[in-house]
Amino acid sequence: MRARLDEIVFDCADPSALARFWAALLDAEAVDREDHWSYVDPPDMPRLAFQRVPEPKAVKNRVHVDLSAGDIPAATAEAVRLGAVALGELVTDTYGQFQVVHDPEGNEFCFVSG
Repeated sequence: MRARLDEIVFDCADPSALARFWAALLDAEAVDREDHWSYVDPPDMPRLAFQRVPEPKAVKNRVHVDLSAGDIPAATAEAVRLGAVALGELVTDTYGQFQVVHDPEGNEFCFVSG
C-alpha cells in the first residue's frame, strides 16, 4: 500500500480564525466543519486543517510549511498585515532566500525562493 499526503493539520486555540488567516494568505476559502475543526483547500496544495486543542503552543514547531514567493518582502508584509509576525531578517544563501514567519497562533512557516 502506498500512502499519499491528504492534509496538514495545525493544532490551535481558534480553528475558525486561523483558517481565515491562511485562507487570506493563500487566496482560498475557509470552511468551518465544526466548532473545533476548520480547513482551507488552497489551489495546487494539500488541504490545511485546523483543530482545537486545549494546550497552548509551547515550543518550536517540529514541522513547518514553506510557501514559494516570488517577492518575499511583499509576501511577508501581507502576512504581517493579516496578523503574522516576521522573525529575524530575510536570509540569503547559495540556494535562494527565505523569511521565517509566525502565524497569529505562533505556528512557524517560511516564505522561500530559489
